[in-house]
Amino acid sequence: MNADESVIGRIETEVALLMRFGEATRRAIPVEPHRSLDRAAYVILRHLEEAGPQNVSALAARLNLDGSTVTRQVGAMEREGLIAREADPSDGRGTLVSATAAGLRRMSVVRNARAEVYAELLAEWSDRDRTELATLLARLNEALAARTRARRR
Repeated sequence: MNADESVIGRIETEVALLMRFGEATRRAIPVEPHRSLDRAAYVILRHLEEAGPQNVSALAARLNLDGSTVTRQVGAMEREGLIAREADPSDGRGTLVSATAAGLRRMSVVRNARAEVYAELLAEWSDRDRTELATLLARLNEALAARTRARRR
């Protein structure tokens, strides 16, 4: 095994562990804020907060999901009062999805609870290390999203 294969192997293992420990951490915390939204609803609300109202196709593209999957998730979120649909002013046949005040409040509670966990976990890390981790995770997420988009074409 050459040095590059060894590094890739370490990355693969660390990503697998990150996913496993992240899920285990989420499930092990009995505090309600961590469990008040499922992952899909959380990500959709975070995106709507950042990007504003979107149609389902735009949400699906951003989240690298099938439109029918997002439609089901949006329907469930609408029933819970987390999002609202309104006519798309640029396309009379379409609708836009936007976060409701209640949805944003719940998302904010979850985000703050998660931020507390990460602040505690990374308290001993330097500002530089935390910034580097954030930068590298963003790059990894973008590479994963780009790969998924390319495979769908």
